[in-house]
Amino acid sequence: MANKSSEAFIKETYSKRKGKIIKTKDISGKGRTHWKIEKLTLMPQTNHNEKVYVIERLRRIKTEGIIARPDNAVLGEMQYRIGYYIVGRIGNKNQKWTWGQYAPFIAIGDLDKLIEKAKKERTIESKDHSL
Repeated sequence: MANKSSEAFIKETYSKRKGKIIKTKDISGKGRTHWKIEKLTLMPQTNHNEKVYVIERLRRIKTEGIIARPDNAVLGEMQYRIGYYIVGRIGNKNQKWTWGQYAPFIAIGDLDKLIEKAKKERTIESKDHSL
């Protein structure tokens, strides 16, 4: 079992990640985009106590280097990112909560719960957040 329960991890992650700036590589391999995490929603998987889903609402704040699609790299734009954290099993991530590397597999029934929770927490809103 991980050094923290999913509930403790979620509580800590809400406070650590909100407002954080993250950097993503551009598909060109020659640039980066900086995003601010405006809101996030976390929820444990119902049938896996060492996996936590996350939906983040991100605002593009900066680009650097060569961007493959500069016409699509509008500063101030909002996007959502869906991912997950999981307790690692190998190397320096063994028994530690870590960002999942791949597209999330979501248990049947959890997707609706996650979306509803994100709406309730106003991570997902019906109004347009772009610019």
